[in-house]
Amino acid sequence: MDIRKIKKLMELVEQSGINELEVREGEESIRLSKAPAGVMMTPVAAPAAAAPVTAPTTAPAAPTQPAGYTQTAPMVGTFYRAASPDSAPFVEVGKQVAAGDVICIIEAMKLMNQIEADKAGVVAAILVEDGQPVEFGQPLVVIV
Repeated sequence: MDIRKIKKLMELVEQSGINELEVREGEESIRLSKAPAGVMMTPVAAPAAAAPVTAPTTAPAAPTQPAGYTQTAPMVGTFYRAASPDSAPFVEVGKQVAAGDVICIIEAMKLMNQIEADKAGVVAAILVEDGQPVEFGQPLVVIV
């Protein structure tokens, strides 16, 4: 893939509201992801099956959020902060979490999927309301 095309794709990702873009052209493939501040990521090109080039889609602008690692939704579904309406939330702002701790549940197709923290730290913000539908890649929690 031409370096000029890669640079143009990088500009499109930066200017749009998307966090990730994957493009396939013939045998070549590239995946670009926005990384949290302070984390350096490099695009990886790998052979892939022939598929049409996907165009970036624009997403609504995200509200301002604290700096730190942003845990995103790994699937589409309904966000729940607790195991049941009577239970205490898995996490609260200011609570210490370890990598692997359950931070929420996403219900998808009547299955309750426990979402675990990718990183240890302190919860700086919870970006989704209880019972709200979430999209793949949508920011859920900020951990510092």
